[in-house]
Amino acid sequence: MLLSVPLRGFIVRKTVTEVFLPETIDELWRILDRHKTANVYAGGTDFLVKKLNMLHTSDALVCLERIGGLGGIRVQGSRVFIGATTTHAQLHTHLEIQAAFPILAKAVGVIGSPAIRNMGTIGGNIVTASPAGDSLPALHVLEAEVEIRSSENTRRLPIAEFIRGPGQVDLRAGEIVSGVWLSMSGAFQIQSYEKVGLRNGLACAVASLAALVKLSPKNIIQEIRLAWGSVGPRVVVLPHVQRSMEGRPLTVETMRSAAPMVEQSVSPIDDLRASARYRRMVAASLLLRLAG
Repeated sequence: MLLSVPLRGFIVRKTVTEVFLPETIDELWRILDRHKTANVYAGGTDFLVKKLNMLHTSDALVCLERIGGLGGIRVQGSRVFIGATTTHAQLHTHLEIQAAFPILAKAVGVIGSPAIRNMGTIGGNIVTASPAGDSLPALHVLEAEVEIRSSENTRRLPIAEFIRGPGQVDLRAGEIVSGVWLSMSGAFQIQSYEKVGLRNGLACAVASLAALVKLSPKNIIQEIRLAWGSVGPRVVVLPHVQRSMEGRPLTVETMRSAAPMVEQSVSPIDDLRASARYRRMVAASLLLRLAG
């Protein structure tokens, strides 16, 4: 039904929907079976803003935050599972995440404000699929797998395949993101995440760079993984840039020689935060920080 609310002489019409807070996964499947167009969310830091602006419409809202099995961090041998409703603050302060994946701990530690980090979730950041999402470049270089569940089965996809474009993901009717899988590896001596915004806090990235670097005892780059945010419709990975750096020393000169390839290869847009030209320059300049 529609509710009319007077507001300073205007009539605002808003759709009234049912809100569900299931406490078990079985209860969730029953709700989704009855409400085929339900919108599913957890922290709601992004979704509820869009809902308020009527960018999402549905007959029901389903909040996942009370379903215990969808939260928390579990270590299974050399693999780590991060539940979808795990908050950015929980990830940022988790000792095993800090030790094994400092790049992810740093990335989620610069999302929004403390209030946002205490409510926003890793699953929400993935499903929102924003080109500026802070966790996404880090998850790309970590080769994360997204776990997707429905009442009938479970499947996994590399995050690069799961995210198809801005706000577009490979999520079918009746499916939810239940978490993300990471493989532990001590091979990379450098795990770096840097972003440039218009201010120090509460800033969407103008450009960001996640990097993993494996070095020889003589400081030669044996393997490097790079992923940029905010300089394309999805996270940008440039294999030819990575290949050009492998076998060379980790120096400012090596980074500087790769910078023109980065500027030529990224595809940013002009928007209110920055011009495409500035984003290209920043994307290339972020490489220099890897050399200290």
